[in-house]
Amino acid sequence: MRTVYVNGDYVPEAEARVSVFDRGFLFADGVYEVTSVLGGKLIDFDGHAARLERSLAELDMPMPMDADALLAVHRRLVEENGIDEGLVYLQVTRGAADRDFAYPDPAPAQTVVLFTQEKPGLADSPAAARGIRVVSIPDRRWARRDIKTVQLLYPSMGKMEAKGRGADDAWMVEDGAVTEGTSNNAYIVVGDTIVTRHLGEEILHGITRAAVLRMAREAQMRVEERAFTIEEAQGATEAFVTSASTFVTPVVEIDGAPVGDGTPGPVARRLREIYLDEARAKGR
Repeated sequence: MRTVYVNGDYVPEAEARVSVFDRGFLFADGVYEVTSVLGGKLIDFDGHAARLERSLAELDMPMPMDADALLAVHRRLVEENGIDEGLVYLQVTRGAADRDFAYPDPAPAQTVVLFTQEKPGLADSPAAARGIRVVSIPDRRWARRDIKTVQLLYPSMGKMEAKGRGADDAWMVEDGAVTEGTSNNAYIVVGDTIVTRHLGEEILHGITRAAVLRMAREAQMRVEERAFTIEEAQGATEAFVTSASTFVTPVVEIDGAPVGDGTPGPVARRLREIYLDEARAKGR
């Protein structure tokens, strides 16, 4: 049975409790982060901690503890649960209060929950080796996608629609251009240039995205941050996605049309290799 963290206590998962009045449950009034674990080490932890602080600030919430204390909680859970490859999920909500749309005043104690998920073979994913197929769907989420909130119903619906259409995931489209995947950032390769949507409130500012783009530039690859369409993506040389849990994963089909020759391309394969090498070397 897993050990989980709930509001300062490490408890067996069957004993974990959160109030029915918690605003994360009632209003999705909370944010989350997911940090990957490879070889028992936390990947890109500093980036996730910084984004957590930013997301909380956008919702007028403080950090529940400083980054060092947060790191200690992550490390203890990884150790107690024997995670070699997997994930640590963190969620912070505004806390429990009587139901009212207005933020409670005075502010209640925040709810802080962390748990691990064991994912053997995370780095050697079959999906990364064969590539994934995506379909396009309208982007019907709220406008502040740069805040990593727990309101994930539409992305869940998108994944289920993709599954129902025989695909692995969906890319969301707004005003004719791709925003992002249901739980990842989206990229195409046009000639010798990696193209991905520019940062803004329309997409999540991916931690893996930032690391991969830095690595691409260090490897002398050309990067262009701009919007692109599904049609441009279908005609691209390659396509891929990035996220904390899938790293760099090739996309080989979009809305039934093969991308390139329909197999994972060299740019995505190389970026995944570079990312995993650095992640293993610099993990905390």
